[in-house]
Formats: sequence, structure tokens, C-alpha cells
Amino acid sequence: MQPKTELLLYHLLWHLDRVTRPTFRNLTDSYEGWAYRRGFLHQIRRLEAQGFLERQPDAVCPIYRLSDTGRVAALGGRDPDQAWERPWDGLWHTLVFDVPVVHDNARARLRRRLKASCFGYLQNSVWISPDPFPDDLESLVEEVENVEFITRFTARATELKTDLRIAQAAWPFEEINRRYSRCKEILNNFPVEETEQEFSPERLLDWSKAEHAAWKRVLEIDPFLPLALLPPGYQGCEVWNLRRSVLAQAGESVLSLGCIA
Repeated sequence: MQPKTELLLYHLLWHLDRVTRPTFRNLTDSYEGWAYRRGFLHQIRRLEAQGFLERQPDAVCPIYRLSDTGRVAALGGRDPDQAWERPWDGLWHTLVFDVPVVHDNARARLRRRLKASCFGYLQNSVWISPDPFPDDLESLVEEVENVEFITRFTARATELKTDLRIAQAAWPFEEINRRYSRCKEILNNFPVEETEQEFSPERLLDWSKAEHAAWKRVLEIDPFLPLALLPPGYQGCEVWNLRRSVLAQAGESVLSLGCIA
């Protein structure tokens, strides 16, 4: 997905359920007219064609909403609420592989692929996940040359304390919390009550780009483990709730200032 498309979906996530809310200025206007004047109607139609937006055709004035696919894409590919609340059967899915040291490029490629699938690592060649192995695991091995062997098995810890220690060892929660702290700092620096007086469209767009970039850095390393495995001091849930609140209010400002493009 192109960065511009990703950023537009991110902005639409803030306020797409509000674009048809009647106001004094839009009681007799259509959404198409509103979007056309702001220069992004062609983008809206392109997103609809790609399946990211859905339109309700029977309305007097068409109503656009993010599709399920569009919402997940706008969130960066993960829905935190769904991820944290997913059930866990207590099983760790473990992957052990061997790539000769002389093939560092193949080793690095396999590790990147496992990280992208939210696996954590206990050691460089021992990776775990609370979720079942992806369906494309076999093709993953075929994609990476010089893998001498790969073994997978499931295991269960004797108590929850051990599970928590495993989770803390396998994922970099200290760095994850640092990135959440950066998100929180940016969110708290958005003066919602003073937006119209303090924020020009340019400043609002700059703020949104910074917030979006900070959230993407979280997505790079947070596995969004089931609630039972979240370690003490994990900031994800708190920052996510703050983010939803601030972005909902920021969406109102976007509409009033006409800032998205």
C-alpha cells in the first residue's frame, strides 16, 4: 500500500462515520460535493473500488464507511482490541531451525519473516507464538534457501507465572513501552479544546503524520499478546484507549478545518 493511501485511510478512520452528520453548512449538500471541494473525491472512489470503503447506495445522500478490510488497514494491519481479547489455549507453538552461519542473509530473512508473523524469540534459532503456526509455514521454509532443518512443536507451561516469564523473555517489552510512551507524548500534545484557535491545517497534518509514524513504530514490535500474557507495566491498553479518544476528537477538527487530502 502506498504511504499516501495508508495515511488517507488513517485519517478516514477518525471521522468517516461523521461525514454525513448534518450541520448548517451541509444540510443541502452531498458528501460528493463536500469531498470534491476538498480535492480528494477521486481518492475516495479509488478506495471504494479497492474494497477499503463501502457506500450505502439507497441513502438520499450516499454514506461512506470503512469496510472491515479498510478498518484493519487504517489501524496498520492489527486491531488491538481483537488481538488482546482473542482466546488462548495455553499452548506455546515453538519453532526451531538451523541455518549455517555462513548463510547470514538467509538467517536474517527467516528472522524477519518470523517477526512479521509476530513470533517472539527465546534464542536466535528458537521462536515461539501463542497462536498456531501460519498456514504458509512450509512455503516460508521453501522461500529461504540454506535452511538445513526446521522443527515445530507445542508446549505448555506448568503455571501462568512461567508463561509470563516466557513472554517477557521472547518480546522486547521495555522497548515496546518506550514506543508507547512516545505515542502517549504526541497524543497528549494535541490541544483538543484549542484546536480551532491553535491549529492551522498544516500543523494538524504535521501532527497527524507524527502520530501515525509513532503508532507504526509500535506495530513493528508489539505482538499484541492475549490479555493473560501481558506483563505488568505494559502500556499498550492504556495508550490505545487514549489514542481512540484523542483521534475521535481530532477527527472533528479535521472536518471543521478541511485538512485531509
